[in-house]
Amino acid sequence: MAQNTSPLMNIMIKAAEKAGRNLTRDFGEVENLQVSRKGPADFVTAADKRAEEIIFEELKKARPDYSFLMEEGGVVKGANEDHKWIIDPLDGTHNFMHGIPHWCVSIALESKGKLEAGIIYDPIKEEIFRAERSNGAFVNGKRLRVSSHNAPESAAIAIGYAKPNPEKQQVFISELNEILIEAPMVRRFGAAALDLSYVAAGRLDGYWERGVQPWDVAAGILILKEAGGFVTPIDDESNPVYSNQIVSGNQAIYSHLRKKLRETAKKAA
Repeated sequence: MAQNTSPLMNIMIKAAEKAGRNLTRDFGEVENLQVSRKGPADFVTAADKRAEEIIFEELKKARPDYSFLMEEGGVVKGANEDHKWIIDPLDGTHNFMHGIPHWCVSIALESKGKLEAGIIYDPIKEEIFRAERSNGAFVNGKRLRVSSHNAPESAAIAIGYAKPNPEKQQVFISELNEILIEAPMVRRFGAAALDLSYVAAGRLDGYWERGVQPWDVAAGILILKEAGGFVTPIDDESNPVYSNQIVSGNQAIYSHLRKKLRETAKKAA
């Protein structure tokens, strides 16, 4: 349990850690399944669902009236629809499936349309990224701040790549080619929540992706904003949690990325 955290955050940490322990045990079995004819896909799907059930039960016990938006279970309306948990029990599923130790548990609380709290737990690296609105962002008790890098040529930028239709695929390829001209340190790690956390921690300077879901990004958006970062949709001014697209970074890299991406998308349209 983290020290000097609010009762709300303690509830979220407890749920994430309990799910994380189960996922870590399951992750230990994935390597044995790689050589099987059926492969680990069904096993990982079951692990994902078990983790979500654990989180749901823990949060429901602590806040019985709250509503839920979950990757696997969808919408569960509670008596109090103003407060909603947004949950991804296993972000980075493909990494998990292939035995790559880069995945996490993500939980956010949205109250009356505003993100109030978020936690992203990486059980393998034993890192808990967390934030509450107007109270800063932390990893394992250490305050988070975005990087101060402002030159694209030296910036580390993460990308995400959902499986799009051919038209959107061409937009992504055009965007990637344009960014690579100026920023050669582009990486794809395969876990949106951790990408946002790493920008908050200054390990990455920027990140963008099209095709994200609310449970992929809700907790990370709050953590990044509380670390002094910027995050919006690429193409408009809508709520980034529900826009299905995201661009983020420290102020300089975010501004440069967004400008470039918008220009490129217009040309490719």
